[in-house]
Amino acid sequence: MDSVNTTEAREKLADVLNRVAYAKDRVRITRRGKQIAAVVPIEDLELIERLENEIDIREAEKALSEARRKGTVPWDLVKKELGL
Repeated sequence: MDSVNTTEAREKLADVLNRVAYAKDRVRITRRGKQIAAVVPIEDLELIERLENEIDIREAEKALSEARRKGTVPWDLVKKELGL
């Protein structure tokens, strides 16, 4: 993955986007030598989002399973304990 600083990224945005869109390159954006962002092909972003969704679903399923096993606390009681 190539890196460009923010100034170069701004000056060559069209080139950076073309590299990402057509060559499927990934480009890291740096500021003062520190990586701050990345421009990635849309397919990479969609894969990341799918993986995040799968993780969220697994975590929700675990939480529901635990709630079935251990029971839940009524919302009114939680609010009362928190002084809401």
